[in-house]
Amino acid sequence: MSYYETFKSKTIPTLQKELNIKNVLAVPRIKKVQVNVGIGTLTKNTKDFSDVIENIAKITGQKPVITKAKLAISNFKLRKDMPVGITVTLRGKAMYEFIYRLVNIAIPRIRDFRGLNPKAFDGKGNFSIGFKESLVFPEINPDDVLNVHGLQITVVTTAKDDREGLALLKQIGFPFKEL
Repeated sequence: MSYYETFKSKTIPTLQKELNIKNVLAVPRIKKVQVNVGIGTLTKNTKDFSDVIENIAKITGQKPVITKAKLAISNFKLRKDMPVGITVTLRGKAMYEFIYRLVNIAIPRIRDFRGLNPKAFDGKGNFSIGFKESLVFPEINPDDVLNVHGLQITVVTTAKDDREGLALLKQIGFPFKEL
């Protein structure tokens, strides 16, 4: 049974009871997962960030998109259309498989991990996690990494508020610390 089928068969009915929602379609779900990497320092030093693109492609299973600067900012030595980041948007089954690997493999590999901060919600039920290094994902061989880089993962949900978003992510298996 895939992670998506488990979500449909077990998580949705449990959330419906927990949040006291009558309509099954009103139960919060995950819309998408956004993976972002800033490459501003890499473009200034080496001009080559193909290894970062390969790492993100290995982690997500999708080819990343290079984001470019919309404006020129002289204080940051940034010109218009200069590459500033890499992003991947995951939806559907690929998204659920990524969440499974994130919760069960990557997060437990974080050094000195004491739980995710439940205050990292944005007020609309969306949750963001930042990693200082992408080596927590087993797809990346530490010997092959030229530039150690961090990444940000944002889980976008259909939840109306942070309480519903927290309940959804707890049901999926995200390890939150108690406040």
